[in-house]
Amino acid sequence: MTTDADFLAGFMDDYFAECDEHLAAIRGLLLALDEGLDDREEINPAALEDLFRTFHSIKGISGMVELREAEMLAHHMESYLRVVRQRATLLTKDGLDALIKGVDALERTIAARRSGDPAPASDHVLGLLSAVTPATGSANPAPALPPPSASAANWRVTFVPSSALVSRGVNVDSVRARLRAVGTIVDAAPQVRPDGVAFEFLVAGDLPEALREQWREDGISAEAADRPVDPDALGPEPQRRASEDTAAHAIQPSHVVRVDLTRLDELMRMIGDLVITRARMDETLEKVERHVPPGEWRPVQENSAALERQLRDLREGVVRLRLVPVSEIFRRMPFVVRDLAREFGKDVRVELRGQDTEIDKFLIERMLDPVVHLVRNAVSHGFETPAEREAAGKPRQGTLTLAAAGAGDMVVIEVSDDGRGIDTAQVLARARAAGIVAAEGPVDDAMLLRIICAPGFSTRDESDRASGRGVGMAVVQTTIDELNGSLSLDTTPGQGTRFTIELPLTLSITDALLAVVGDRRFAVPQGAVREVVEVAPDGLRRVGRHEVAPFRGGMLPIVRLSDVFGIEARPGRALHVFVVGSGLDAVGLAVDRITGQREIVVRSMTDALIDVPGVLGATDLGDGRVVLILDAAALARRGPADLVGAQR
Repeated sequence: MTTDADFLAGFMDDYFAECDEHLAAIRGLLLALDEGLDDREEINPAALEDLFRTFHSIKGISGMVELREAEMLAHHMESYLRVVRQRATLLTKDGLDALIKGVDALERTIAARRSGDPAPASDHVLGLLSAVTPATGSANPAPALPPPSASAANWRVTFVPSSALVSRGVNVDSVRARLRAVGTIVDAAPQVRPDGVAFEFLVAGDLPEALREQWREDGISAEAADRPVDPDALGPEPQRRASEDTAAHAIQPSHVVRVDLTRLDELMRMIGDLVITRARMDETLEKVERHVPPGEWRPVQENSAALERQLRDLREGVVRLRLVPVSEIFRRMPFVVRDLAREFGKDVRVELRGQDTEIDKFLIERMLDPVVHLVRNAVSHGFETPAEREAAGKPRQGTLTLAAAGAGDMVVIEVSDDGRGIDTAQVLARARAAGIVAAEGPVDDAMLLRIICAPGFSTRDESDRASGRGVGMAVVQTTIDELNGSLSLDTTPGQGTRFTIELPLTLSITDALLAVVGDRRFAVPQGAVREVVEVAPDGLRRVGRHEVAPFRGGMLPIVRLSDVFGIEARPGRALHVFVVGSGLDAVGLAVDRITGQREIVVRSMTDALIDVPGVLGATDLGDGRVVLILDAAALARRGPADLVGAQR
């Protein structure tokens, strides 16, 4: 049975979900206005109108949940946009800056309510918004409402929900729909009573006695109200606008269903159990195959193969439910760039590509900070000043590009700039001074990336807003590694820098290559492996304390997993080697043999006491024995680092 507490929790979940949608839309609308700000003839009036309506919607629903801080912020931004719409003032850079800061404060206020924390201070932002908003009653006041019809009146409508009514399909959203059909909803607010929750609406319209009597059976009561309709709250075209704004308060159209992410996690866990059960069934079938006549065995094989296909389709379907567009990250970046470019005296425009590319919601949340750091580095380190760019024969304005694309079961995110590129000599000098690298010799982009991602490395003596004290890139690399992804670098002096991030679509279930070392089995996620090669024992060479093998015209450092984990090896006629990384950063992980490929369920290890470097987690292949999942990239970095760059 649904309790009042459950109802309130569900109502708040809807509020947060709607705010997320509105805030995402606001970022895009602010960008549209910013692009036309320098040429006032090109300011997008539709974007201005949509932005005004969106703030009005947030104000309304924030008032319903009694989040007054968010309601006040949205009200001030709506007020500024109202006078801009009425041409009582112009949209200025200061005004747009105030809106951007207001949206940031609004987002933090809503996030604080979601997490149960106190609302952050917003007095400074409210002051900025008030400063750019002319006093009300100046030029072009909002037009008054047309007089109501003879039968129209003001009504105070109260709805008291209950489990019985909800089971009949009568809820706050269906009540709103009824009210919109007969009039205009002027105001709405929830009420907490000793006996539960109620919703009160102020409606301007015609509610005949027969209709009010019919609604009483559905928990809806109406009485005449003396409160007049507030024309300023609705703005121009009140009947149409009120209907549209109120519609935004309801759940999205019937073809959209909001699902709590924890429910999807639980569903994915159950599918993982099915994958393990399916693997156990395979083990059993292998044991009984020799006892079944071939004619009878064929249908068993066909059913088993069909079950495997259907299970994979089910898994992929649930994964798609968890996917969200990468625009959740990308749309924030122009505001990061705008603020920093002004501080550092740079002129940078942002180009966004592939915003519709989808990735797991969990990965989106984890990748926000790394992408922000790469963007900040590009503005503070990568781009020249306009004068420097002009002297170098470049356009005064630099271009920062964020691009995303799908590649099978992986997503590729690129952060690139057309700035000065990375000064390899400067990086090496700072690295040697810090004792991070001592080897002499050629350095390619892969080695350069390894250096700048080393803990403690920085090219700055002092930290600033964009750069910490040598912790930024190390954290970027660590986060990507934890997500079973990879980071690569491509930089050209005088032309620019590109960071490429490759991530799996999801972390819960993945395809893996199975390997044996001695009497132990391991799983290596397939996305982390560039290729697999065989190396004959007589093809190995020893350089110092390490082994190398010929590979594509060069030498490939070899790391034996038997040495890493202290296992007695049982090699066959040749070693099987997983090639991880590329260029001078490539390393081969050698195992006794590779036994096949399997879809596995990833069980993360969260106990710090059993945290093992180079191990992502564990899985069950169906026979009841635990198999460790290896972090190939981490194992490669633990390999012969002093060999890389010294022997080539």
